[in-house]
Amino acid sequence: MASTASKVSTASATSTASAIAPTAADLNELNRAFHADGYIVLRGFAPPAVCDQLEQVARAQLAAAAAPVEYEAELGYPGAPASRDAVGGATVRRLRQAYGRDDAFRAWAADPAVGQVVASLLGEPVRLTLAHHNCVMTKHPHYGSQTGWHRDTRYWSFARPELVTVWLALGREDESNGVLRVIPGSHTVALEPGQLDAAEFLIESHPASQAMLQGVRPLALERGDVLLFDSRLFHSAGQNVSEAVKLSVAFAYHGASNHPLPGTRSAEFGSVELPAPATPAR
Repeated sequence: MASTASKVSTASATSTASAIAPTAADLNELNRAFHADGYIVLRGFAPPAVCDQLEQVARAQLAAAAAPVEYEAELGYPGAPASRDAVGGATVRRLRQAYGRDDAFRAWAADPAVGQVVASLLGEPVRLTLAHHNCVMTKHPHYGSQTGWHRDTRYWSFARPELVTVWLALGREDESNGVLRVIPGSHTVALEPGQLDAAEFLIESHPASQAMLQGVRPLALERGDVLLFDSRLFHSAGQNVSEAVKLSVAFAYHGASNHPLPGTRSAEFGSVELPAPATPAR
């Protein structure tokens, strides 16, 4: 297997900024909120034209089930079809490897304003991991499953568990279509023995979990809103009881000094080095 260093590519430094770059004061406040709560939401961060382009590409590839894809039936989460042969078995859960699918995804993933915010949160230059998220998440009516409470670090293997997911809503996300829910501050919680099941989902009946779940917060998003969350933050998502497919674009980033562990899935596809962010205005 190639070394981590040899599997790092570089995003174009000429990418056109699409999101509005935050000021130094903005970044300071975003840092404070992110490290306290484990997440931040940037309202209207992605312009309508960017959302339009991403949605157009995503819907075309979703209609064609353009590989590689993940099907709901493959995971077997609550509400998913029982098998690929069952009714709804062809329901796509996500379009994998979004970065390699189209220039629109590459431009958004390497957007200078996105990189500037993530670099500020991680405190160093950042890289996009191609092994995790790097996808269009879909939530279909009827066959879209429910995802239990989990931390993404359950299947990510890096020297340090300090990664940031950037989640862009391409439409309204609310309780009717499977909104993401988070437990603020749970990225710093030390869990008790027996609080996770074999798949590292939170056991909700555990007394310590009951206390945590009192702080659940659903994060309603509008088209163009961007949620950034710590990979250690507990989050979940309900089912889609509306009549429209929900689409979100998700990429995950790590600091340049935080390498994936050799031989793990996290090291399999390499990473993309983002251009150094500009100095923020004051």
